[in-house]
Amino acid sequence: MEKREGMTDKKNIMEYETVELNDEEGALVIIDQTLLPGKTEIIRLKTAEEIWDAIYLLKVRGAPAIGVAAAFGIYILAKQIDTDDYNTFYKEFVKQKEYLNSARPTAVNLSWALNRMDEVCKRNKELSVAQIKEKLRAESISIKEEDIWVCKMIGEYGLSLVKPGDGILTHCNAGQLATCKYGTATAPIYLGQEKGYQFRVFVDETRPLLQGARLTAYELHSSGVEVTLICDNMSAAVMRNGWINAVFVGCDRVAANGDTANKIGTSVVAAVAKRFHVPFYVCAPTSTIDRNTKTGEDICIEQRPAEEVTEMWYKERLAPDGIKVFNPAFDVTDHDLITAIVTEYGVARAPFTESLREIFKKKNAYEKGKSIWNL
Repeated sequence: MEKREGMTDKKNIMEYETVELNDEEGALVIIDQTLLPGKTEIIRLKTAEEIWDAIYLLKVRGAPAIGVAAAFGIYILAKQIDTDDYNTFYKEFVKQKEYLNSARPTAVNLSWALNRMDEVCKRNKELSVAQIKEKLRAESISIKEEDIWVCKMIGEYGLSLVKPGDGILTHCNAGQLATCKYGTATAPIYLGQEKGYQFRVFVDETRPLLQGARLTAYELHSSGVEVTLICDNMSAAVMRNGWINAVFVGCDRVAANGDTANKIGTSVVAAVAKRFHVPFYVCAPTSTIDRNTKTGEDICIEQRPAEEVTEMWYKERLAPDGIKVFNPAFDVTDHDLITAIVTEYGVARAPFTESLREIFKKKNAYEKGKSIWNL
């Protein structure tokens, strides 16, 4: 793994690419987000182990960014397969795909992107291996370009749900650092900033990895947004004070009934928002909607190492030795706590089994029209 420190050029964090492909070097290039905000380090990943570790250790994180990283990563690994025989190539491709897919089980974008790249191999098996590799490259770039468009559209739809001067609460990091641009939950904030909406944004610190404090607060502040950091257990206090007009969060998986999995603590925010009659919006690219998962009960929740809670952020271990630790990365927010799910094809409201079905009808019609136009 190659590294390059980025602090010497004094670039704003928003000027960096979250995920990019360096095809000449055969490298996936990312910001090591575990070091932010204190240090901006750009790393180049070239092996399956390096890419897997980066996803598992949250050096690259956020469902959309993970999907783009997976697409670039599997393309890089496919380039390294030295054979002209399709069957030999595809067998090794599947092996690498399944290995990368094991890095994180909850974020559906990981498997979505890898499966999309897999389809490229299968539908082009009559081509030469060299041609298939070029198709994989083109598909990985398309996945990134689509992510930028998706986030922009989510921002436009989300912005229609709020008004200038509103107070907005967000949880974890669903910002530009979790995507390729704009973010999902922060996209309405950034678009509003461009229009002079002067939002007041409150950011939960988000235990146990503090992605709200380290990442969301950092990128919003760097963009000139008025941002206030609060502890996770303060959401009720700020809502009771009348400071919050809307909650925007991202998510890593949406079930068919509208249940959503997002960073641990999201369901608490949703429950508090309902108590204080604050609309709770989930910003979800359609790539995170898993129609094969019926309810949130069926979502596999990733368990993280105990050390993230007991000692990771402290000079000395905080918790007593030998205690048990429960450290799930995500929780499930029940659909009845969600005001609406904001996608790139519109805003879905209850009953979600019906509205999400309509969202996919719009998506299919759009993609069909786009393919006809491209002919």
